[in-house]
Amino acid sequence: MVAISAEIGKWFEHNRLGIASSAAGYPAGTDGLAYLQTLTRRRIVVDAFDDSPEPMKSAARAYLASLKLGMAKGQTRSDAVLAMAEALQGSFDDILEANTLDLEASREMAVPDLILDWLKLTPERLETTVKILQQLGELSDPLRRVRSADYQRSDSQTYSQLMPLGVIAFIYEAFPELAAIAAGLCIKTGNSIILKGGTEASNSNLAIAEALSNAIADVGLPSGCIELITAEHGASIRDLVTQEQYLNLVIPYGRSSLVQQVVRQSTAPVLKSAMGNCYLYWSPNASLEMVRWTIMDSHQSEPDPVNSIEKVLIHRQALPSSLMTLWNSLQEKGFEIKADAELVEAFPQLQLVKDGEWGSAYLTKTVAFKLVESLEDAIAWINQYSSGHADSIVTESYQESRQFALGVNSATTYINASPRFIRNPSRGDSVFLGMSNQKGHRRGLISLETLTTVKHIVQGNGRF
Repeated sequence: MVAISAEIGKWFEHNRLGIASSAAGYPAGTDGLAYLQTLTRRRIVVDAFDDSPEPMKSAARAYLASLKLGMAKGQTRSDAVLAMAEALQGSFDDILEANTLDLEASREMAVPDLILDWLKLTPERLETTVKILQQLGELSDPLRRVRSADYQRSDSQTYSQLMPLGVIAFIYEAFPELAAIAAGLCIKTGNSIILKGGTEASNSNLAIAEALSNAIADVGLPSGCIELITAEHGASIRDLVTQEQYLNLVIPYGRSSLVQQVVRQSTAPVLKSAMGNCYLYWSPNASLEMVRWTIMDSHQSEPDPVNSIEKVLIHRQALPSSLMTLWNSLQEKGFEIKADAELVEAFPQLQLVKDGEWGSAYLTKTVAFKLVESLEDAIAWINQYSSGHADSIVTESYQESRQFALGVNSATTYINASPRFIRNPSRGDSVFLGMSNQKGHRRGLISLETLTTVKHIVQGNGRF
């Protein structure tokens, strides 16, 4: 394994210096990278990886594919994404049939209703996915955009460009259609992707991956650009996320337990995604109707209400009649209402919130309410218990809105606006995979640019 990696590095160094293949020790008249790929494949199949888990083989194939994909023209990558959209649309019947098998097996295994909802595919969900891929294919190339550098040397010109990361592993729970969206984002940005879905969606994941792989092969991209690790491989998450010699980024998507498992086990960088457990602070001068609309609208991004408001902090000056009006309105729309001990004492019909629930997501149409003394107390509570990716305030005070926006330690704050997550907004020029609440690699909306890195280029003037 070390020898293979060293030889790949040696080829890149020779290529950078302009040394001919024959002088570098490769067969004369051959392309060094093609030769190296052949050599590596042979060693993988015959020697090193015979007894290795599938994630190692997939990671190696994805790595080799990323070398070619990263140098592909923007038009080629766009054509590939558009071909993926066409292939997905042409495979609706096969995908829905596979999904039916997954749903039947999951019901027999008593899979939770939440996961069944995430798992279920419909023609509408698939059509939305096709539209997202079509939109991705038509966007301008996100790579190699020239930017001014942070510093300049007196004897040269320095600039920076966005470049691919390399290989991205996407580990997801149910949501089979998200595999296609994640793959589209990766191909568009010149990254290979390794897909590892849950066993509950094994048939759906395979049907989608086959359609996507056939599409990229038709436009001349290597098959390793999209790798799928299936349940039959018997591989664990740890087997995949410890391939740091090949992986450049791991993105987990699903319940908090899955995300935390990946964070604990991965030896490669992880971009955490976040879902649910978003807070709203209801200021005493805010409109009841605005609060009601904000809560309800935040839950509309089904099947994955990423930014759904699940906790509401109420200033103690709120009128009891306003509270009752809001709760009745939410219950009429199918929401379950919970509250802290003080509110339950005043309104015995409410269900008491357990202590551990303030820091965890319900991921259902459930909203818990809590009384606070002030805006400062609300900010402190949110910073302690919120998932930290999208929190809101409803207020008519400019001073309060500024204090909230600056004080809340979250990736995004919303002022008198619904935090509803929209994967393909009608305005703007991007598509979003999800939301991240971390301060590491990237924070906030996971977009095309999130899947790139920056390369600085120093152009000398020839003097020495």
